[in-house]
Amino acid sequence: MAREPNLLEQKVAEVEESATQLRRSADAVEVSADRNTELAATRTLLAAERTYAAWVRTALAALATGVGAKALLSGVVPSWFAGISASVLILFSGFCLIAAVCRGLDAGVPPPLPGVRRIPFWVLVVTNGFLVLVALFALVGIWVMK
Repeated sequence: MAREPNLLEQKVAEVEESATQLRRSADAVEVSADRNTELAATRTLLAAERTYAAWVRTALAALATGVGAKALLSGVVPSWFAGISASVLILFSGFCLIAAVCRGLDAGVPPPLPGVRRIPFWVLVVTNGFLVLVALFALVGIWVMK
């Protein structure tokens, strides 16, 4: 009969050890899930900034193409057609710049890590506002300059 309590105590010790391992494993999974959530939020923020950059890049390309189209098409097609083609491209660049700011405002979930910061709103507005003014001057310039 002396063996039964030892066997019982041994089984109890095994169950306690198993419970301890289970708690450690659950804690590790929770820490891992929190880390994955933080990383996902950071990736979402970086993706939003890449999207903003793509809008601005498209706007600058459309602006340059509009000005270039006016210059290259001037002697080839009627001037009104060259002006309209250039105007559409320049207006599209203005649209892209405005869309970039609107898209930049909603960057998704706020980043949970304190070291990850968004581009300040005022930087978006000032930069894109200046580029919209450049587009407007280009639009006026293609119709005024001959």
